Amino acid sequence: MDSTLLKFALPALIAVLMSAGPASALEQNCRFIQAKADREACYKRQEEELAARRKPATPTDESKTLESVRQMRQDDEAVYRSIHGICRGC
Repeated sequence: MDSTLLKFALPALIAVLMSAGPASALEQNCRFIQAKADREACYKRQEEELAARRKPATPTDESKTLESVRQMRQDDEAVYRSIHGICRGC
């Protein structure tokens, strides 16, 4: 086999295998549990973990959220003013 092909194909293959491994391994662990109650508990744990990962972080204090929105708006206005000054006739 050509050595340059081996230099590029082998690392690419390893990267693909490493990225696909953990996600599918999590799903397959419960599938092979023989006891129905244990298997269902495993699936429920996985479902809860997935829901926790998908759930957005809730702000703890509304005043902090409003203040951060105000700050972002001020920053946006400053950027728009600077762009308007630079880009004449765009």
